[in-house]
Amino acid sequence: MSDESNVKFTEREALFYHKTIRPGKIEIIASKPMATQRDLSLAYSPGVAVPVQAIYDDPATAYDYTAKGNLVAVITNGTAILGMGNLGALASKPVMEGKAVLFKRFADVDSIDIELDSEDPDALIEAIAMMEPSFGGINLEDIKAPECFIIEQTLRERMKIPVMHDDQHGTAIIAAAGLVNACYLTGREFKDVKVVVNGAGASALACTALIKSMGVRHENVTVCDTKGVIYVGREGIDQFKSAHAIQTDNRTLKEALKGADIVLGLSAAGAITQDMIKDMAKSPIIFAMANPDPEITPPDAMAVRPDAIVATGRSDYPNQVNNVLGFPFIFRGALDVRATAINEEMKIAAARAIAELAREQVPEEVAAAYGKNHQFGPEYIIPAPFDPRLMEVVSSAVAKAAMDSGVAQKPIEDFDAYRTSLKARLNPTTSTLTSIYEKVKANPKRVIFAEAENDVVLRAAIQYRDFGYGEPVLVGRTEAVLAKLEELGVSDASSYEIHNSATSPHVGAMVEMLYERLQRRGFLERDVRRMVNQDRNVFASALLKLGIGDALITGVTRPFGQTMKEVRQVLDPKPGYLPFGTHLMVNKNYTVFLADTTVNERPSAEDLAIIAKETAAVARRLGHEPRVAFLSYSTFGNPHGKWLEPIREAVAILDAEGVSFEYEGEVAPDAALNPKVMANYPFSRLSAPANVLVMPGLQSANISAKLLRELGGGATIGPMLVGMEMPVQIAPMTAIAPDILTLAVLAAGGVVG
Repeated sequence: MSDESNVKFTEREALFYHKTIRPGKIEIIASKPMATQRDLSLAYSPGVAVPVQAIYDDPATAYDYTAKGNLVAVITNGTAILGMGNLGALASKPVMEGKAVLFKRFADVDSIDIELDSEDPDALIEAIAMMEPSFGGINLEDIKAPECFIIEQTLRERMKIPVMHDDQHGTAIIAAAGLVNACYLTGREFKDVKVVVNGAGASALACTALIKSMGVRHENVTVCDTKGVIYVGREGIDQFKSAHAIQTDNRTLKEALKGADIVLGLSAAGAITQDMIKDMAKSPIIFAMANPDPEITPPDAMAVRPDAIVATGRSDYPNQVNNVLGFPFIFRGALDVRATAINEEMKIAAARAIAELAREQVPEEVAAAYGKNHQFGPEYIIPAPFDPRLMEVVSSAVAKAAMDSGVAQKPIEDFDAYRTSLKARLNPTTSTLTSIYEKVKANPKRVIFAEAENDVVLRAAIQYRDFGYGEPVLVGRTEAVLAKLEELGVSDASSYEIHNSATSPHVGAMVEMLYERLQRRGFLERDVRRMVNQDRNVFASALLKLGIGDALITGVTRPFGQTMKEVRQVLDPKPGYLPFGTHLMVNKNYTVFLADTTVNERPSAEDLAIIAKETAAVARRLGHEPRVAFLSYSTFGNPHGKWLEPIREAVAILDAEGVSFEYEGEVAPDAALNPKVMANYPFSRLSAPANVLVMPGLQSANISAKLLRELGGGATIGPMLVGMEMPVQIAPMTAIAPDILTLAVLAAGGVVG
């Protein structure tokens, strides 16, 4: 099942997301230099003739000289798009682009979406089969039954690369993993269980076939479609349904469920009632996987069967059956051994690996996402999609199964090295950020958006609420904000909490609080009142100080320095802390933290030490083991300069304190980041390139951060403000809605601030 939940958003917002920055969700980026004429000559003519000849001489070298080995085509004809039905090939393109993005995000598999405008199975088979030279694997998607069965089976027979229809097998693999664990918890074995499958479409029949391959007996599985039980002798059923017909007197779903151990729902919302499950066996296993609304909700099921284990396809209930747990890693493992197919052994290996992973000690970041220290049990039988271990565990299990079953053309010799390489493929920041989002959803916070009359800010606030992170507290003129909300397509604008300084009942308390704070700093009471009434940042910060919200986000309409000055009129640093800004530079395989990029113009040695320690703490909260480099134009005194003493003293302070992370300085950027240059300094305390870069002063830090943001090519988060007494973030004026949303969630989640 796809990752569906109770998230709601406006049509306008969804369209804006797909249109903003550049249309769609994917782009092609060259993996080789393209800067000089020589580069272009090597990339195309005449240099390209050499690998062409090599591939002609030995076709297997295509995997060495082209992207084929890491390239999957996501192919559909749009005849079964999500739960929307046959809307055609062109309409399916947003879904297929999304699938391509998931391949890259979760398993570093490059993917291209291909939409074929035909409902003729033979035409589709011919078109797809002719693509074999281009791709390392084929992911079929959203093709209706029964054509999908014919298309996949024929392609698997004709093509020598992995082919998988994810709607069938993705759901089947994750559901099977959950069943393995549900049976384990209830003391059952597959060979003994009585199963009812409600639904006879692609995913339902794939689930049925897979669990039979894993040991469930044919005669113990009853499949039902919209007309009832599929039994031997029933007329009007096709060959795919008839393969699962059994001898039985049961004719209805209710009759079939009597005494059943397991029910797999792959049908429609409400198809299973409370009355139907009352007579199931003790500790029934109920997988209600209809998308987006289950056949029966977990609360309704548990109301009549509190002894049940329940799973759905939704992220807002425990035990989500989510395809993203499977397909990226299945293709990853298949591609890495150049498998000629994805066979039954590989699917079973994936299901068992996923099941075993759920039984292991749950990582802290996964437990945090559930809002409690959740361990293997009735409400945790399937790993969370953002579990960072999935990549290595599932991919390596699939690769090994491919080798054992004889379909691997490039066997792996060292699995320990392979698992290490899998971990290195993905940036831990990505999965950690996902877990932080889930943590905030489990513990919603009220975030104050100080500039709610701004379109970009208001979009972020709408998304903050719609995605379930909590309630936005909007600051602005009431009528103007309401009008903007309606303009952005919000149907319930009046349900948003809006604070207007001209009418707020909190102004009196704010003025009293601020006057007591500022009266000995040259401010009269009327000055304070004017600030509260006229300055949105002062007013919003006072709301935070009074406890009206849990965090504050601002900055889009004014320069950072001015905004910081206004916020500091109300809020102080944490006792003993130093406020500073950190930029997070996220590339495909690594993340670098830059500090201080926003606040302290010429930090002292003590300041630099604090900045290093606090940035290291942020790095750890984002899943990284910090390696700190104090940057300079000098590397260990070469050349010598007059600005080196604060850096050397900061290092001495960390020496004296005995901190628990690596650090070194003073070093130039190349000596901190380039392994070849680092090799010239074998005495360096850094075991690998630094990932926390502490700058000697604000000018170099701010210039570096902005240059990297504009020219670096990776994603930039921040600046993230660290060290204030309450969570407050100041976004750059160039921020777009996703940037603001990320800062709001990080503040709400306690990662920074």
